[in-house]
Amino acid sequence: MKKIRLIIFPGYYVPHIGGLETHVDEFVKYLSKDGNYDIYIFAPNISKYKEFEIRHNNVKVYRYPAFEVISNYPIPNIFNIKFWKMFFNLYKIDFDIVMTRTRFFSNTLLGFIFAKLKRKKLIHVEHGSAFVKVENKFVNKLAYLYDITIGKFIFNKADCVIAISKAVRGFIKNFTDREIPIIYRGIEIERIEKIKEDKEIKEKFKDKIKICFVGRLYKWKGVENLIEAYKLLPKNLKEKIVLLIVGYGEDLERLKKLSGNYLNNGIYFLGKQPFDRAIAIIKASDIYVHPSYPGGGLATTLLEAMCCGKPIIASPYEGAKEVINGKTGLLLKDNSPEQIKEGIIFMVNNKDMWENFGRESKKLIYKNFNWENNIKKYIAIFRELI
Repeated sequence: MKKIRLIIFPGYYVPHIGGLETHVDEFVKYLSKDGNYDIYIFAPNISKYKEFEIRHNNVKVYRYPAFEVISNYPIPNIFNIKFWKMFFNLYKIDFDIVMTRTRFFSNTLLGFIFAKLKRKKLIHVEHGSAFVKVENKFVNKLAYLYDITIGKFIFNKADCVIAISKAVRGFIKNFTDREIPIIYRGIEIERIEKIKEDKEIKEKFKDKIKICFVGRLYKWKGVENLIEAYKLLPKNLKEKIVLLIVGYGEDLERLKKLSGNYLNNGIYFLGKQPFDRAIAIIKASDIYVHPSYPGGGLATTLLEAMCCGKPIIASPYEGAKEVINGKTGLLLKDNSPEQIKEGIIFMVNNKDMWENFGRESKKLIYKNFNWENNIKKYIAIFRELI
């Protein structure tokens, strides 16, 4: 059987940190176990890593010169001859399928053009569930104009569009009437299960209730609302709780300033952490909070916290209402500071529910977020297209 050649154009790729990055990396890790696929990745080299490497089972990764005019939105450096050499070397290869990930990255448009010039099948996998929302209103306006023109064009002209959650499919339906299958990501369950809780965190805050958030620190994630919720807690309860924030991003300094006198005195920023340490910190914590605004498809760190068996407090956004249902955790009406505060009070006062929440969360993850099962759904689409 002839190998199927697949090239992926992700917005970002590891070692850059984020849910999209790990989603794509784990996707190719499990797909590449099938010897019938020859996989290439063409991604912006924003993290200034190796220009070429082989990962997993012969997945070939090319990282091209790029820069960011707007934070978190990389653009190919078309003035660098190296970019064009890499692009045209890949253009010479006879691919069967081109895959793009998330409509608002310039690399998605590049992949779309690549597929159409090569006259190859294009699969677009969408990770976003709302229009872009950041601090800069001008950027939001540009993103909106992009979505209603180029984004809409991609949704309608790709050979297949896949959503990573129901929330994402609902957003796509604003632009097209076509059928949109949903394929959830997988979670590396076995790897997570092997990680032990962080002893340093456990010991340092042994007499405290530890509330945790892990993610990129920018507007979309709603971390400022979590901080405000902590500040609104009754004094006697606040003295029993520490808020642990793991991650980095353009809002870091603003969030530290917002913490005021509670910075390092109730609210602790633990910085960017490798995967294993981030999971270890979640495991050492007592409660996980997902305070996001609408936008993302289905937060990876939320699923990982569920896999760790932690009681969850979640806003309904970024796909959370698809997995947090009253049995798996507490689903809030919105992500306002007042709602998050009430959620924290409820969870702290109902410790007898924590174990049940954790058990039900794990059951849901094992059932619906298994990479082996979900890769089979992608393979069925590949076969149908070619």
